Amino acid sequence: MTDPISDMLIRIKNAQAVGKETASFGYSKLKMEIAKVLEKEGFVLEVERRGKKLRKLIEVKLIYGADKNPKISNIKRISKPSRRAYFGFREVRKVMNGLGIAVYSTTKGLLSDKEARKEKVGGENLFEIW
Repeated sequence: MTDPISDMLIRIKNAQAVGKETASFGYSKLKMEIAKVLEKEGFVLEVERRGKKLRKLIEVKLIYGADKNPKISNIKRISKPSRRAYFGFREVRKVMNGLGIAVYSTTKGLLSDKEARKEKVGGENLFEIW
């Protein structure tokens, strides 16, 4: 697999599209931090690490609206393995006028666009979600 972050995001998006309660994928520290940012920003309900040693998984509980509409409507991968995208803190913009978030890999860890503007740090824009 060439891009595990994209795989994780698409698994979450596809699980919501078919109405599943949870989505699971292989564990890594980066994926766990991304899942925690999504939990903190309200795009997923709960994040858990399952399994031990070689069979570690991350399980994410998904959120739906009152009329069974998924919370996540779209995900756009910005920085890819073939083309990295870096932004200074002055270039960090809102996603969909504040309805979505962008996740940045910064020197202070993984931050949403709101936190990156507040901390005045830039970095690699991993993806946008709304």
